[in-house]
Amino acid sequence: MKKLGNILYITTPETYLSLDGENIVVKKEKDEDASTRLPLHNLENIVCFTWQGASPALMGACAERNIGLCFLTPNGRFLARVTGKVRGNVLLRRKQFEVAEKEAQSVLIAASFLLGKISNCRRVLERAIRDHAMLVDVESLTGASNFMKETLKAIPACKSTDDLMGFEGSAAKIYFGVFNQLILQQREDFFFKERNRRPPLDNMNSLLSFLYTLLTNESASALETVGLDPYVGFLHQDRPGRPSLALDLMEELRPVLVDRLALSLVNRKQITGKGFTQKESGGIIMDDETRKAVLTAWQERKKEEIVHPYLKEKVPFGLIPYIQAMLLARHLRGDLDAYPPFFWN
Repeated sequence: MKKLGNILYITTPETYLSLDGENIVVKKEKDEDASTRLPLHNLENIVCFTWQGASPALMGACAERNIGLCFLTPNGRFLARVTGKVRGNVLLRRKQFEVAEKEAQSVLIAASFLLGKISNCRRVLERAIRDHAMLVDVESLTGASNFMKETLKAIPACKSTDDLMGFEGSAAKIYFGVFNQLILQQREDFFFKERNRRPPLDNMNSLLSFLYTLLTNESASALETVGLDPYVGFLHQDRPGRPSLALDLMEELRPVLVDRLALSLVNRKQITGKGFTQKESGGIIMDDETRKAVLTAWQERKKEEIVHPYLKEKVPFGLIPYIQAMLLARHLRGDLDAYPPFFWN
């Protein structure tokens, strides 16, 4: 089993990354004498939230050593990922492309992703009813849970991805329609009316979008690690520059890895509304201190262990994208009759 490695997050402005032997050098432009050196072999991924970038030598070293290198804007919008030679058996990717072209086959995999997502959304609501019955509207949450329960029954009968996306849209509308009920603290600063993005128009949506970007990047990295193409999906349609399969994979993981973490950060007051600012365009961005707090919580969350529902082994949350990517690859190779989605218990 793959080990959960370290991820280096670069958030300090005007920071440039370079290579010196087997070490990454982190240097701030205005302070030439101060720099930090870290051995590359300790890193699994590097995520940059700065504009200065990295040297070609470092990019090449990361690609050669299979270290993910991702560039985001300071606000968390995805810019680019550096990848090296294509890894994995070419026959696996050919099978992936073949299945993606045949709707009768691809819809079965897409349905599994969606079953995982809606089931995990239900679990989030059920947990809130169980743990906070005195603080939430139990009737509305129960109604939403029952709606998604009926949706789960209808999904296996779908014959097209259009049908699946219709059910996905309905379930998402119901889920986010009661999401504000799950915010138990700081409701004035973190109210939630509806899901919005590009740009996010309130603090909660800004937080969710930032975390979804992190999960998308890690899902794409996991898929590449097992030899799959993150840009050829089964549920999301192919578009230039869109990591469709990474978006497919993260659907079932979003409620568990992102939504629950976002709610915890707010309800435990680990972040506050003071860490968010509205731009002239209306979009909401988080400040550097809040971003660091969120990244720290994200890394700590990934270290928590859970018994994987399919493997029946105890694994850290951070390995779940990789495990699901591995299971998908095994299904496409013919080792598994179907793709087993991640069902959170």
